[in-house]
Amino acid sequence: MPDRIAIWLLLFALGGCGSKPADLPDPGQWRVINYWAIWCTPCRTEIPELNTLHQETPLRVFGVNFEGQTGDKLAAQAAELGITFPLLELDPGPSLGQARPRVLPTTWLVNPEGVVTDTLVGPQTQASILRVWEARRSESLQTSRP
Repeated sequence: MPDRIAIWLLLFALGGCGSKPADLPDPGQWRVINYWAIWCTPCRTEIPELNTLHQETPLRVFGVNFEGQTGDKLAAQAAELGITFPLLELDPGPSLGQARPRVLPTTWLVNPEGVVTDTLVGPQTQASILRVWEARRSESLQTSRP
């Protein structure tokens, strides 16, 4: 019986329990995941910045409605706020090993391997996100050199 338990524990450990990369769009790219809500005033302030970030930089921005809205209601709220970046109907937090944000807006920077490198709390600007991204990108380039 102890051997059977040891085998199950080994299989569980080898299965990677949560180590699988998140199933996010644009794998292999740096991504920005932003949590927002229709009632969040700071979210309204940062959305134009996120739209520009998505359109004018190599970063891919994805929005997650904090209240879990989907379908027509999600589309209507996004239209009201002027969101032009793609929205995720499923919260990627669990697959990224992240707890649901407690403060809005919250933005995660996700590296090409699907790992959250930074959690940015409060309204962000294109410049603030680019500063963090450039720092992380430089670090990953330095560690990947022989």
